[in-house]
Amino acid sequence: MAGLLSGLSEIGLGGLENMEVYEQTEDKEAEKQAEEKPEVKEETFLFDKSYECPVCYQGFKAKTVRSGKLRSLGTDRDLRPLYDQMEPLKYDVVICPHCGYAALTRFFGGLTAGQIKAIKENISANFHPVEEEKETYTYEEALYRYKLCLANTIVKHGKVSEKAYICLKAGWLLRSMGENLDPAVEDYNKKIQEIKEQEKDFLKNALDGLINARQTESYPICGMDEVTLEYLIAVLAMEFEKYDISSRLIYNILNTPTVNNRIKDKAREVKDELLQQMGKK
Repeated sequence: MAGLLSGLSEIGLGGLENMEVYEQTEDKEAEKQAEEKPEVKEETFLFDKSYECPVCYQGFKAKTVRSGKLRSLGTDRDLRPLYDQMEPLKYDVVICPHCGYAALTRFFGGLTAGQIKAIKENISANFHPVEEEKETYTYEEALYRYKLCLANTIVKHGKVSEKAYICLKAGWLLRSMGENLDPAVEDYNKKIQEIKEQEKDFLKNALDGLINARQTESYPICGMDEVTLEYLIAVLAMEFEKYDISSRLIYNILNTPTVNNRIKDKAREVKDELLQQMGKK
């Protein structure tokens, strides 16, 4: 079928015969905006914060997230925070590059003399000093940092809640790692499975520790009040088919008049999922 401008070749304007009558303005505008939108680099969300190590007393700097620049996208059911453009979980562990002391930012200071001695003997004595000059951390590097953090906390006989919180955040990090793994990477399916298995291991340890902490420690626990902690334990317990624990805590939340509506709405969603899972069993 001839185009609307066919025949112009007869007067030397054949190059115009296939022109579109109407410009696709929306597509062009979208292309223009995509071209104009600058690439947001992860390092723009970071700055170097100065620390003094409570073990070796040497100063160093660590990558820290500019929290004010992050855009929240809500949370997962187990309260993992979601953000646009970058993963702040990668930067929540502070490591002294001189002696190997590592902790979550929340727990970095306040060591006892006995804890310092234990870290020096079990961590620092064998630690190889590293240079902290990276602009950003990969997920693999961040996971190593969490593992060193957990090792330090075990060595210093930290609170059960601190160890559980490290495991929780490491599990969240692994979930993010899986979500951001390039499908084109070699052995993608195998790597995804390995990541999921590691996530499950960390979250199972987080659940065990949080149940213990709830029974032995006073609130707030890792910054969480009683209702928040009970909700988190209920969600994790459901994931590991500990339905008795999950149902007891969910019904407790739903039957407490002082619990705010936001948490109650989340608890109702968990209750529905819990009943569905129990029905399948």
